[in-house]
Amino acid sequence: FHKYQGTGNDFVIIDDRKGKIEPRLNQELINRLCDRRFGIGADGLMLLQLHPVHDFKMVYFNSDGRESSMCGNGGRCLVHFAHQLGAIGTEAVFEAIDGMHKAIVEEGQVRLKMGKPTGYRQESASREWVDTGSPHVVEWVDVDIDQLDVASEGANLRYADQYAPGGTNVNFVKESAPGILEVRTYERGVEAETYSCGTGVTACAYTYLGRRSLKEGMTTLHTPGGTLTVEVRDLGGENEEIWLSGPATFVYSGKIVV
Repeated sequence: FHKYQGTGNDFVIIDDRKGKIEPRLNQELINRLCDRRFGIGADGLMLLQLHPVHDFKMVYFNSDGRESSMCGNGGRCLVHFAHQLGAIGTEAVFEAIDGMHKAIVEEGQVRLKMGKPTGYRQESASREWVDTGSPHVVEWVDVDIDQLDVASEGANLRYADQYAPGGTNVNFVKESAPGILEVRTYERGVEAETYSCGTGVTACAYTYLGRRSLKEGMTTLHTPGGTLTVEVRDLGGENEEIWLSGPATFVYSGKIVV
């Protein structure tokens, strides 16, 4: 296995291009591998698989062992992993659970083209919901974001009746300056606050531009694990594009007996 992290969002990655790994995996085993005390420790586990047409296929499981919706930071780390293996050059096209994605490797940074957000709705003056490959609540706050009880408040929203049965991810966001946001995220499947969330910051940047009636812009997002940027072009239009950018870092590789 190989351990990667993207702004503190960490992953166990396995090269499954021979197709031998996935049949051996089950929810209990994945959960054990991701356990931070009894396993390797990670927010999720990813497989790099062959694709019949494109560069590769991404298969992603949350740390609870269940196959998950799209993971933006995971996608960026998997692209970097494929690049290090020599499976791709500096550009790639790959398939994830939410469809096709483009990516570019640039000196330790990976830019990932996200899917078009769907299902946007405003739920209150301070709360919005949108699916950016994974479902996200964006809760705008005007208090010190470092003092929020994200574990408790995030869990309350994650399991709220209006998001049943699948639940939702929850982001608490504060604008610290024009174009600069502070974000903390409670992730479903991990069932805790994570240091960063790629689809989460994408949801925050997307709703931020909408609230400011902007069609395009670059947003800088500070998470507990580091800084990401999200560039939006032609928001809501036919040529809408959203690019998530940030570091993807190899941590270590090893073997574990299962």
